[in-house]
Amino acid sequence: MNQPNNTLAGSTVIVTGASRGFGRGVAEAFTAAGADVIGVARTGGTVTADAADPATAHRLIEQYQPRTVVLCAGAAPQMSPLQEQTWESFSKNWNVDVAQAFHWVREALLRPLAPGSTVIAFSSGAAINGSPLSGGYAGAKATVRLITSYAALESQRAGLGIDFVSVLPSLTPSTDLGAQAVAAYAERQGVDVEEFVRSLPAVLTAEQVGKSVLELATVGPREHRAYTLSSAGLSPLG
Repeated sequence: MNQPNNTLAGSTVIVTGASRGFGRGVAEAFTAAGADVIGVARTGGTVTADAADPATAHRLIEQYQPRTVVLCAGAAPQMSPLQEQTWESFSKNWNVDVAQAFHWVREALLRPLAPGSTVIAFSSGAAINGSPLSGGYAGAKATVRLITSYAALESQRAGLGIDFVSVLPSLTPSTDLGAQAVAAYAERQGVDVEEFVRSLPAVLTAEQVGKSVLELATVGPREHRAYTLSSAGLSPLG
């Protein structure tokens, strides 16, 4: 990755899902860097709103004209095998995670955001590895990555100068969503949670995620459109 060539101090950053988990870690990292962070969450954010509602994306991009948008909000999937899912549970992440990415990315292109702006969307390592106990989660997160890459192409074709990139974090018990997944997979393997966690690489924390996303937002131009993220840091995904 290239070296930092700009600063976020004094700029406006919108972070969805900012009240907990990775979103909170990201919001805290940008705040520490001197950015004016607008946190969007159903509860506990600077702005109380549904990030998957198209009206939210339109209103907040119009109102705040952010330099950086980080899309961290997402639904917690039902952790159960395919045959125990309903279509409603299976499609939950499509109606939240994918809808959020689509609406915010679309608004960023239509407005458009100012040249030099960045939109960072959270996908998941499950988009590569699958996740048989979380319904449509893995497919939804793969689509988030695709939406981001499509937007990057459109920005390039139109000469907009907006950067679009996705981040694919590894499974971690450090968030509520990750802890639920870890517990489900530990039960499936017939081991306790502590033993299952020991089988994973070093735990990825929300603080590490915040620092890595901050790094992504302050370097450029990027040669890659997607990055995996583990406790070892960011790695470009071909």
